[in-house]
Amino acid sequence: MDSSLIKRLRDMSGAGLMDCKKALEENNEDIDKAIDYLREKGISKAAKKADRIAAEGLSTVLIENNNAAVVEVNCETDFVAKNEKFVNLVNKIAKLIVDNDVTTMEDAMKLKTEEGTLNDTLINITATIGEKISFRRFARLTKTDSQNFGSYIHMGGKISVLTLLDGANESVAKDVSMHSAAMRPLYITKEDVPSSEIEKESNILKEQAINEGKPMEIAEKMVAGRMNKYYKEICLEEQDFVKDSDMTVGNFVKSQNGKIVNMIRFEVGEGIEKKEENFVEEVMNQIKDI
Repeated sequence: MDSSLIKRLRDMSGAGLMDCKKALEENNEDIDKAIDYLREKGISKAAKKADRIAAEGLSTVLIENNNAAVVEVNCETDFVAKNEKFVNLVNKIAKLIVDNDVTTMEDAMKLKTEEGTLNDTLINITATIGEKISFRRFARLTKTDSQNFGSYIHMGGKISVLTLLDGANESVAKDVSMHSAAMRPLYITKEDVPSSEIEKESNILKEQAINEGKPMEIAEKMVAGRMNKYYKEICLEEQDFVKDSDMTVGNFVKSQNGKIVNMIRFEVGEGIEKKEENFVEEVMNQIKDI
């Protein structure tokens, strides 16, 4: 068999050398049929990996004019997260989201790519790289000309933050993003905290005060003060600004003639239960799939 044909198929598909050779042999050296064969094989390989846990990966922010996107793409190991093909995939997905007005993951997976759809691209790269690759989530924001985006990417993409401000400037928005990366706010304002969560926390704090021997009327007064401390922990505007602890983030932005409209913070793998495996077991699991 012509080795240049194998090389061409390998370059086109990203599949392994022996897989390409077999694909060409099975399809009478017809390169188009061989590509279809590899895709079908890739789908099979991807299906085997569907129940694996992908908690590593990368997040990123892309801002283009008045549109911006934050995305998180997961893989199984930190080694793959540093792979050039994986990094390129993350950037490609961010570009797709910025360029297309999509709001749901279902619509995002149908976006057109060179491989067909984004879903097809993910199936193909799962087969090529050999790990489960998962596009976990995204957020897309659009601003007006009087608003400003500011982004911050920490540890090469382990944490990505996008902030949208009314007024102020890009530098202020970036400062808020840096603060959010470090302090992990769950909400922007006190008003954003669900009433069920407030009620639950209030009851816990009240019980704590009663258990400390405080009378009910004193306990209820103590709850108000402790709730303010609770808001300072979870609400962006209430947190002490990391660059100047004498003011809150909300007051800092206000002092710069701005107002926080939105803040999106993605930390790779947060909320995913990671499977603990030792190195020997991991290698053996890889061998089983070969």
